[in-house]
Amino acid sequence: MPRTPVLAGNWKMHCTIAEATALADGLASKVGRVEGRRVILAPPFTALGAVRKAIEGTRIELAAQNVHDQAKGAFTGEISPAMLVDAGATSVILGHSERRALFDEGDDFIRRKLESALAIGLGPIVCVGETLAQRDDGRTLAVVSSQVDAAMRGLDATAARRVIIAYEPVWAIGTGRVATREQAQEVHGQIRALLQEIGLPAADVPILYGGSVKPDNVDGLMAEPDIDGALVGGASLEVEGFARIVEYRA
Repeated sequence: MPRTPVLAGNWKMHCTIAEATALADGLASKVGRVEGRRVILAPPFTALGAVRKAIEGTRIELAAQNVHDQAKGAFTGEISPAMLVDAGATSVILGHSERRALFDEGDDFIRRKLESALAIGLGPIVCVGETLAQRDDGRTLAVVSSQVDAAMRGLDATAARRVIIAYEPVWAIGTGRVATREQAQEVHGQIRALLQEIGLPAADVPILYGGSVKPDNVDGLMAEPDIDGALVGGASLEVEGFARIVEYRA
């Protein structure tokens, strides 16, 4: 069976509740009924409830941008998996490069988050990617493979099919630079080969590209055989632009 394309918008630390409501309302009107592809919105925690209400009755899904690995406890400022489910989220972004670089989140912590998310029914969107220095050193495939292996090895087939992997070259996030479609496809193909190598249903795991995805480059990226969608940052904050990404033509 062909993999269903996934177009996800990561709003990062943007949008008050009023702004998030307006953005979600606009997207609900534009792409709320799109079939044959999944549309996921990841607003900040404070706007989860408002966005949930705005997309109610549409096909758009709600995700959170992060989660703690523990169910409860003395973790000031953190959010548990159960809290996200209670807020209406069905997916959660894990291991984004900003979390890895700015908050020192490592592979082991990300794997624990993944397991906790799966245990409560959240679909993990696991981000992997290399820095510019790592790419220049020729270590792209080694770095990305190590991150994927740490997140995925040992999962059973059922769990693996609930995971989305997002390849985001760190050097292309928010910089306006984007990997060529050939560069992106090379890494996506390597990820899929690794999943097969470690005994997982590689053909069933969506692999998204992230890193300055915009309306004017999404069509070419989506034409590649192993690119199953996009995790979009800045371009997801504008209704017309993100709607065009969702309605890509490949």
